[in-house]
Amino acid sequence: MPGTLVILATYNERENLPGLVDEILRILPEAHLLVVDDNSPDGTGRWCDERAAADLRVNCIHRPGKQGLGTATLAGMQWGLGRGYELLVTMDADWSHPPENLPELVRATEAADIAIGSRYCPGGKIEGWPLHRRLMSRVVNSLTSAALRLPTRDASGAFRTYRAAALNKLDLRQVEATGYSYLEEILWRLHVSGATVTEIPITFRDRRAGHSKACFREAIGKLATLYRLFRS
Repeated sequence: MPGTLVILATYNERENLPGLVDEILRILPEAHLLVVDDNSPDGTGRWCDERAAADLRVNCIHRPGKQGLGTATLAGMQWGLGRGYELLVTMDADWSHPPENLPELVRATEAADIAIGSRYCPGGKIEGWPLHRRLMSRVVNSLTSAALRLPTRDASGAFRTYRAAALNKLDLRQVEATGYSYLEEILWRLHVSGATVTEIPITFRDRRAGHSKACFREAIGKLATLYRLFRS
């Protein structure tokens, strides 16, 4: 897959990252991988430096502290666009997104500008979440797609492949969301710019190790972002 960059934003993912990096590069051996680490206290960044020294396909950006998933991913995108990668893949660093779906997710951009690994399109599902969390996520995604007129069932899924040509039409500095809600904002901005979207079904699983970074503040931020975009 020449010209493909996989971006992983990390904060305290030392337990998950080594095996996940191995699996990603096994499945996409010609891809490159970028870790954007927010000064993880558990040594995630230090491990990444060691791996990068031994494998030219791996790179790492170190940031001074925890600044949010959105800013980390956008920093990774800007890094990749500046180096001429044709496809940028984003995914969680906790094994929630199945690496075995990467080839299909990459191929899907042959017919669309953005491909989303979807929990909610036909064939998609979630494992390991309680019922109330599933219901809340599905309702919020349905409302988001309707309010922002997005042609997707899973607007908050982070397992995506973007064509660089579509991202280059945006000024990524205009993305205001810093946390999880960057997912809806960048998708909305791409849709407004005329980019096309497709979804492939995946099985989303709860993280293998460590603790979720989702919190009440992120939920409030997501609602604020949706309201801002709806009013635009």
